[in-house]
Amino acid sequence: MTSSTAIDAAFDTKAERFNALSSWLGSVLNISQVTLIPVAGDASFRRYFRINHGQQSFIVMDAPPERENVEGFVEVGKLFAQAGIRVPKVFECDLKRGFLLLEDFGDQAYFSVLNSNNADYFYHQAMSALEQIQCRIDASNTLLPAYDQALLKRELELFREWFLASWLALEIPGRLWQGLCQVLVQNAQEQPQVCVHRDFHSRNLMVLHDDTPGVLDFQDAVIGPITYDLVSLLKDCYIEWPQHRVDAWRESYRQQLLDQGRVIDARQWQFWFDRMGIQRHLKACGIFVRLWLRDQKPQYLQDIPRVLKMLLASCRRDPEFEDFTHFLSQEVMPAVNRRRLSP
Repeated sequence: MTSSTAIDAAFDTKAERFNALSSWLGSVLNISQVTLIPVAGDASFRRYFRINHGQQSFIVMDAPPERENVEGFVEVGKLFAQAGIRVPKVFECDLKRGFLLLEDFGDQAYFSVLNSNNADYFYHQAMSALEQIQCRIDASNTLLPAYDQALLKRELELFREWFLASWLALEIPGRLWQGLCQVLVQNAQEQPQVCVHRDFHSRNLMVLHDDTPGVLDFQDAVIGPITYDLVSLLKDCYIEWPQHRVDAWRESYRQQLLDQGRVIDARQWQFWFDRMGIQRHLKACGIFVRLWLRDQKPQYLQDIPRVLKMLLASCRRDPEFEDFTHFLSQEVMPAVNRRRLSP
């Protein structure tokens, strides 16, 4: 199939799904004319629309079931709601076709409102919600999959396969890569295992009218390391904060867990957190490049310098990553600088 033919086929598929979605909405809402307003999407294959019906506004999700975990969205949403997390209510759904009619949380994501003056307030809200996810959901009694060694390694391979090989045409020495992966996987698995959202960051947290954030994009939740979601929040790929603020928030959350009976030494907590940050930022670099090369979504390329800066800073603080730090600074950074961070 030629590239132009592939684009035409993709367009036809989207048009066909849009017509089917409109017909479904007309049926469930009992209206003859459906007007859908596109809403900014995310890094997935999902599409979002807003529809106004009477005095209410709804969000419509179009999630191709062959590409997206539609059933997971519904089931994990129920699990989170039972724990007191504000997730969108599902009013109607067609799991077979991947159509959902959802509660509308508005357009104000944390990302759009955060600044140095209000960050303490909003992060306190977010960490309170995170505490509920980690302390109210019984990790030993859910059907959520484990963030196991195989998944951790697959995610790390995104960095080598997409970021290094496909984008920069670089190859990392095998022994160095294997040693790095072994250390990071061990770090993740030795931590207390809790419910992990997996994308708990400023673009998936919505500003609502009360002191509780609306939480989105939770369908891929797993049981995994306790620092993962906190890293996603405080070492956000889309926002960078001064190190002293990250340190203060990290310690504040450890104190929250202490109040819940989870006793973790401060040094151990920082150690786990920093190494978890390295794992997540390696994964993010691979995903951002894949979104461009595979999915034709170039907007994430602009976030790579920020992520690499945080990754390099974390590696430099850890003596065990000296060789990888050298590889990053001497091989990766010059190669990135030679690349255009746009298509």
